[in-house]
Amino acid sequence: MLDRMGDEVAKATSIVRYQPGSKFQTHTHEFGEEIFVLDGVFSDETGDYPAGTYMMNPPGSSHAPFSQSGCTLFVKLRHLGSDQVEREIVNTKTAPWFQGMVPGLNVMPLMTQGSGSTLVRWAPQTYFNPHKHYGGEEIFVVDGVFEDEHGRYPAGSWIRSPHMSLHQPFSKEGCTIFVKTGHLLG
Repeated sequence: MLDRMGDEVAKATSIVRYQPGSKFQTHTHEFGEEIFVLDGVFSDETGDYPAGTYMMNPPGSSHAPFSQSGCTLFVKLRHLGSDQVEREIVNTKTAPWFQGMVPGLNVMPLMTQGSGSTLVRWAPQTYFNPHKHYGGEEIFVVDGVFEDEHGRYPAGSWIRSPHMSLHQPFSKEGCTIFVKTGHLLG
């Protein structure tokens, strides 16, 4: 568990590890969920999703997840808005990257509905401008090392910055990060 706001039913961010043969009964996600498959193969009744797959299950959706071989997931529960109504699946191994706001920075939007999550790839020695995050920001370092004036964050690190937080990020070694912004107002 990385973050949890609530009791049994909670807004949560976590790393979930499925042992081989693990499964859940069908359940509903009242306020949706986002899943990024870090390793292995995650499955549900709609198919098999290998490492590098991003999945957004909208509010009110249900599924019966399992993993035959085991997997590790980055999961966000109950962070979606009412404008996110259709399930979205992105194979980040084949989806296009787009030029970011500075040289050495490439972005891959993961949602087409509303604002939300993005993968950001930093080439070695990439430096970004100081900026604030309206509605906050969460970062999960997928690979490499991400840095800012507050610290150095290797693969597997999670950073949560509040509404209107300020930083000047960079990566000396290069990295890929999962970024979600604007969802920490309430």
